[in-house]
This record gives sequence, structure tokens and C-alpha cells, in this order.
Amino acid sequence: QVRLVESGGGSVQSGGSLRLSCAASGFGHSSLAMGWFRQPPGKQREAVAAPNSDGSTSYADSVKGRFTISRDIAKGTLYLQMNTLKPEDTAMYYCAAGAFISDGTYSPFYWGQGTQVTVSS
Repeated sequence: QVRLVESGGGSVQSGGSLRLSCAASGFGHSSLAMGWFRQPPGKQREAVAAPNSDGSTSYADSVKGRFTISRDIAKGTLYLQMNTLKPEDTAMYYCAAGAFISDGTYSPFYWGQGTQVTVSS
């Protein structure tokens, strides 16, 4: 079965960096597209770095230039490098795996348990 396990969250001060990891298993890594989402306290889950059907990645405007997604297929791991963190980046971060529906929209349907990121000012 598909399993996604996030790690690497923690508490950092504003301006700091963290690298999140997502260990994926149970599927061929070319068969599902993967991305990162987050849910700030009291808010809805939002896409941070979502895959596009052409192989590119769309980043949320709020993280462009600061966050970078990468993937080590040999290790079955997805990463999110987060630099210059801000208090508004505080959220539970989730790794997702999914596919593209007929109109090209990314549809995640497997989720990890999440890893908490807290950024203090």
C-alpha cells in the first residue's frame, strides 16, 4: 500500500532554514506525481509546491524564491528545502501523491501524517 512519511519539521527562528523529507513507498515513483501542502493554524490546507502535468512545479506566491522541491528517486524521497523562513510559514506540512485529471489539474489522493513547522519572530 502507498505510504508517505514526513520528517524534518521543527521550531526555528525567523530567517532560518529547514529541509523536510517525505519517504514514499508502495508505488512506482513514475506513476504518481508528488507535492507539498501545508495547513496553517485555523486555515485551510494550501498547495506549497504542486506538480504540473508538463513536469514543472508551481509554487505558492508566498514561498517563491525561498522554497525548493526536489526528489531523490533512488531513495524514494521527496524534499522541501525551506529558506528564509517567516512566522507566516508556521503550519503543518504534508506530502501528497496523486495524479492529473482530464483537464490537467493535479489531484492528490494519498497523504502523509504531516510534520509541524513553527517559525518564531
